[in-house]
Amino acid sequence: MSTSTHFDDIIIGAGQAGPSLAGRLTSAGRRVAMIERKLFGGTCVNTGCTPTKTLVASAYAAHLARRAHDYGVDFEAPVHIDFRALMARKNTVVRKSRHGVEDWLRNMKGCTVYDGHARFLSPNELLVGTQNLTAERFFLNVGGRAVIPNMPGIREITPLTNVGLLDLQELPEHLIIVGGGYVGVEFAQMFRRFGSQVTLVEKSSRLLSREDEDVSAAITDILEKENIDVRTDAECIHFQKRPNGVAVGLTCTSGHPEVEGSHVLLAMGRRPNTDDLGLKEAGVKTDEHGYVTVSDTLQTSQPHIWAMGDCNGKGAFTHTAYNDFEIVAANLLDKDPRKVSDRLPAYGIYIDPPLGRAGLTEAEVRKSGRKALIGTRPMSKVSRAVEKGECHGFMKVIVDAETKEILGASILGVGGDEVIHSVLATMYAKQPYTTMQRSVYIHPTVSELIPTVLGGLEPLK
Repeated sequence: MSTSTHFDDIIIGAGQAGPSLAGRLTSAGRRVAMIERKLFGGTCVNTGCTPTKTLVASAYAAHLARRAHDYGVDFEAPVHIDFRALMARKNTVVRKSRHGVEDWLRNMKGCTVYDGHARFLSPNELLVGTQNLTAERFFLNVGGRAVIPNMPGIREITPLTNVGLLDLQELPEHLIIVGGGYVGVEFAQMFRRFGSQVTLVEKSSRLLSREDEDVSAAITDILEKENIDVRTDAECIHFQKRPNGVAVGLTCTSGHPEVEGSHVLLAMGRRPNTDDLGLKEAGVKTDEHGYVTVSDTLQTSQPHIWAMGDCNGKGAFTHTAYNDFEIVAANLLDKDPRKVSDRLPAYGIYIDPPLGRAGLTEAEVRKSGRKALIGTRPMSKVSRAVEKGECHGFMKVIVDAETKEILGASILGVGGDEVIHSVLATMYAKQPYTTMQRSVYIHPTVSELIPTVLGGLEPLK
């Protein structure tokens, strides 16, 4: 066996948390190895946020062009989608982001980059290709991948995941999306605006089942108004290859029991990339789903090994992965006792208009049994939304009746993904809702309606 090369720290995976941690560790004088087996930048840069939101921007441009007449602007010809051009634009944005991460790491003083797959041989030693590496500390940042469940007929077809869909060069004639979570709804609207016929299939009784029912219903209405066929209560989903595509059996409570399309996208959740790392040899424990078990400071069952990002099950977003890096760096380098439990739930769903979410849902507050106040406002009452001609959605804020602290908010509407941050900042500051209610916001903005919403709070019944 070859001689081992020793480092102070080894980071496995160049996703959102890894490179930033490498920067902090090397700046502290640590000798660091970064191991990446495929694409620098991880899911976000390559198959997640960066490419999808770039395509969302193209889809929005197409949608707005089709609505130009509503603004007093006319085109002489129908809007034409150059699918190859918009995918090329997406690829350019992705390459720039990926190369930025890779160049940063490869030129980072004190950091050695290894290309290849890492597998632990013992708690302090791993193998990358034919090279043995040892270290005092290890940091897992290996991400996750789309789930392909073993459903009836799945082996007869070639289903797409988010990765394959982003590599298409021809626009699907009829895209069937199985899974009504945030990935499913974003791709549904996006490809419908590109010109595909879209059927969105969900096993449960409604889309986005983790959201409140009013949010779910409003998003369903937005999609259906764009002629997306939403099929819920699909109790027995199965697949069958057809000469011109794929048939998806639904057995829904209403509607035709089968739909035939040219392509099928599976958007049914994700799983961590932990099954081939040799975690057993390292003594690192995982749960029944493969997520690495971590403490509130992200240490695994081995105190010298940490897990960050999607693989630890503590968050499935870029911002939570980056916060994982901040938590680890703060504890190791800054003597600042930060922890995961300090984090408030917050995320966006990037349909048009977007959903911004922070804290608890209304359903979660009701389940808790605490006394609460609720305020709502339709986006049709927001001047900025009316002026932009984008009035879909509503705002909802829930407050603890006794402490007056904000418990959660859902803002579905133009700018909702940005507006939610003023609510989130108030929640982190543990300030009463009256702080926001009595603030003077700029007009005309979407944010200026939050004080109005808070001024109309009523008991949650």
